Amino acid sequence: QVQLVESGGGSVQAGGSLRLSCAASGSITSINMGWYRQAPGKQRELVAGITSGGRTNYADSAKGRFTISRDNAKNTVYLQMNSLKPEDTAVYYCNADFPLRYYWGQGTQVTVSS
Repeated sequence: QVQLVESGGGSVQAGGSLRLSCAASGSITSINMGWYRQAPGKQRELVAGITSGGRTNYADSAKGRFTISRDNAKNTVYLQMNSLKPEDTAVYYCNADFPLRYYWGQGTQVTVSS
């Protein structure tokens, strides 16, 4: 069993920045990780992913503004979010793609005001 704990959410004005962290209770060295978000009334969507080898991919809405990174020594994945927009408002979830199942964190709220 793996636990993922997100932190770093909060309320910011448009144009501001936040850095989300996802701390895993076990090693994520060989695990693909991702950040998802879910806005009220909408489906959960992928924001950014990072493979065990460090390759990254981003949703079109995140490209150029968000950066995903990982620190395997700390079992932690980050999401640096810059130039935030009101439409980025959502609960952000960390995801770990283990061989037998996905694991999800509890989510952290990000609210961007105009």
